[in-house]
Amino acid sequence: MQNVLESLYYGDLAPHEKSASQSPEYRLLNEQITESLNHWKKKLVEEDFNELEALTDLYHQIQGMDMASSFTTGFKLGATMMIEVLSGINPPVPQQDT
Repeated sequence: MQNVLESLYYGDLAPHEKSASQSPEYRLLNEQITESLNHWKKKLVEEDFNELEALTDLYHQIQGMDMASSFTTGFKLGATMMIEVLSGINPPVPQQDT
């Protein structure tokens, strides 16, 4: 069995692929989004719906960037806590990227 560093190196570790919430509320909201998009697809002419889809694609790109930033910030904070706990040294707290 590979350790975490080997799994990361070989591409077997992909946290972003497992980040979907298991909350029932998440599923419900996702279903509502799908229903709403289907409603707008029927209501709008194809060109207008394509523009709406392009807008949602842009939103998903931003959301992905936010998730990546949150992951790296959380990882840095966790690593800093481990340094502090294991060494007794108080390293500077990592700053959030803006």
